[in-house]
Amino acid sequence: MIRLIFLLIPLFSFSSTLHLSIGANPSRINPLLATDSASGEITNWIFNGLVKFDKDANIVGDLASSYYFKDETHLIFKLRKNVVWHDGHPFTAEDVVFTYELSQSPKIFTPYSSNFRYVESVHAIDKYSIEVIYKTPYYKAVSIWMIGILPKHLWENEKDPMTSKLNRDPIGTGPYKLQSISNSGDIVLTANEDYFEHVPNIEKIHYHFIPDPSTQFMMLKAHKLDIGSLSPLQIEKQIDKEFKEYYRVVRLPGHGYTYLGFNLSLDKFKDKRVREAIDLAIDKEQIIKILFFSYGQICYGPFMPGTFAYPKTPQKSEFNLKKAKELLKEAGYDKSHPLEFTISTNANNSTRLYAAQIIQYQLSKVGIKVKIRAMEWQAFLNTVVTPRRFEVILLGWSLGLIPDAYALWHSESDKPGGFNLVGYKNPIVDKLIKEAEKRTNMAEVGKLYRKMFKIIASDRPYIFLYIPDSITVVNRKITPIIPSVTGIMHNQINWIKP
Repeated sequence: MIRLIFLLIPLFSFSSTLHLSIGANPSRINPLLATDSASGEITNWIFNGLVKFDKDANIVGDLASSYYFKDETHLIFKLRKNVVWHDGHPFTAEDVVFTYELSQSPKIFTPYSSNFRYVESVHAIDKYSIEVIYKTPYYKAVSIWMIGILPKHLWENEKDPMTSKLNRDPIGTGPYKLQSISNSGDIVLTANEDYFEHVPNIEKIHYHFIPDPSTQFMMLKAHKLDIGSLSPLQIEKQIDKEFKEYYRVVRLPGHGYTYLGFNLSLDKFKDKRVREAIDLAIDKEQIIKILFFSYGQICYGPFMPGTFAYPKTPQKSEFNLKKAKELLKEAGYDKSHPLEFTISTNANNSTRLYAAQIIQYQLSKVGIKVKIRAMEWQAFLNTVVTPRRFEVILLGWSLGLIPDAYALWHSESDKPGGFNLVGYKNPIVDKLIKEAEKRTNMAEVGKLYRKMFKIIASDRPYIFLYIPDSITVVNRKITPIIPSVTGIMHNQINWIKP
């Protein structure tokens, strides 16, 4: 009888595994050094920041139980007292101070050090309190502390953080621990039984190393993965009823837009009527329908829909060929003197190239003559984008939950190496950007950004084209899946997979 009971135990095990895919090997599983997407994804399971986004993109406490400003340059974090590292060592304020100091150390090379450029000092008030002093009020004063915190007791004696074995054998405070990285590239994470919120309901996460997207799709069709991404073509043409019965389809706005950017130093594009005419002559709905089977939305401006920076009623430029022709005529263009320009883009992005061809055809309807110049990506960057040798460029930009308008829209960013590629200059926008940077009240920042959004959209330094949808499929057995502006992973520790 005893032998029989022993054999039956595995049959009644309630352990569960979440099967995911990963397309590349993580280089360093370290929040200060995770600069590639694979490293970032694994790092996010293992480490926590002081704060994080909730499902509605609000900043809430993570390792910090609360935070407040003593004044506009003094930020206080109160830390949770029930947090331990994966090795059982208690988490304290000293770990936060150490992580900040390491990020600024010459021993380490990290792009994230610039996030703290306005920080004057960080010190521990006591074991569970931190004071951050800023050189100036800064609207990202809180959000920069989403970066994962490292354990001082393990890292303080590392002579070379860049080559430390801790980058491959990480110890964090997060909901999952690293169990193994196999020779095949598969990664297995196990639930942290001491996690301060609660033990994740799903015991393991198994990342299958699948660098080829078509193989990932085959794994989904074979029900070997619980979550995956699909292209519009796959969702429309390449899945069947059985697939849809097994997977729930989650469709959310993507975190990036495609735009047509004008070289505003050229006389023809200094005339706002010309830019508006081009905007009115482009049928964005048709582009989305052709390229994405309607899995996308029109982009109306520079910041992400659903965030604090997005107006409740953005100005919507409607497709209007008649008005486009009228504006072109007012600007001095007609059949005998047509508007002509070249759209430059990168040849290895087929979707972008197709978009250029559609735009070329659409603009011909109002007499605009467009040529297309497509180049290999590095050559495109080095000979066209960086030296600003273009008339019009077709490119994309990522959309953050907390945007930084300075990089794209401030006149000071119109310089070699800057991201204001089109040479946009508006003194009102410049002023709004600087005002927003020095606010710590996010409601006030939001008000300034929404005003900025409307001005930029009206000026049309870009023709904002489209935001493709993110299409995710999830095993229907997994609950509760709650889609939001931040995606679906925000409540993962509460998921149940029978």
